[in-house]
Amino acid sequence: MNTILIALAGNPNAGKSTIFNALTGENQHVGNWPGKTIAKKEGTWQLNGRTITLVDLPGTYSLAAHSPEEVIARDFILQERPSLVITVLDAANLERNLYLTVQVLELGVPVVVVLNMADIATERGMTIDVDRLSQRLHAPVVRMVASRGEGFDRLQEIIQGMIR
Repeated sequence: MNTILIALAGNPNAGKSTIFNALTGENQHVGNWPGKTIAKKEGTWQLNGRTITLVDLPGTYSLAAHSPEEVIARDFILQERPSLVITVLDAANLERNLYLTVQVLELGVPVVVVLNMADIATERGMTIDVDRLSQRLHAPVVRMVASRGEGFDRLQEIIQGMIR
């Protein structure tokens, strides 16, 4: 099969739509308010001859399925079984954002963790040990500043290695 299904999951305002737009070349509106994406968006891009279908799930804080956003995200991951889920975290609000990532990991799907807005975390004096976090989560972790294009090459390298 040449088409690979990947989902983007994360809290509202973590930068999922920015990452989606950069990878797919789409022009999904990027808003700066919770709940901006209330339906899943889909786009494609090519990675070394493979077609990647990327689904931007609604921003959600958990998969507990108490809101429409949570239901859409949870059901997509459980029913569609993507080859990979990229969880996008706001690096400056790591503790709150890790909750969703841990829930996705518990579903048993392969996960790549993106620490987006890493520049803001650094400006706030935060130091995140990416290697240690990766070891603790048993998942690759990528430091990114998506709004400036930083980290996309590394993300694509990791994706390529995981979808072989």
